[in-house]
Amino acid sequence: MGENSDRLRIVDKLNGMIYSHTIEANMPKAKIAITLSEEALSRVDALVKDGTFANRSLAIETAVEEKLSRLDRVVLARECLKLDPAFEKELAEEGFAEDAAKWPGY
Repeated sequence: MGENSDRLRIVDKLNGMIYSHTIEANMPKAKIAITLSEEALSRVDALVKDGTFANRSLAIETAVEEKLSRLDRVVLARECLKLDPAFEKELAEEGFAEDAAKWPGY
């Protein structure tokens, strides 16, 4: 490994990941290889060149994190669609009515 041979390096062959210098810096990140279309790579490079991102890794990591966040919101919205608004209102009012009876008059 050359001059950096004293650094920690863990190879996870099962998952195809190499954990390297990021472990020492307390940054739990994995170094991976990805395949992108030429068009996507050109767009990423343009964002790096114009200073939007410091490097390709940061640009791609940000894109992946934003997509995962969007997917989480879609799942939440899908689960909310399963709720029955009338039933939820009834539950809320039931609890409110009990609490309101205990409140002092003004």
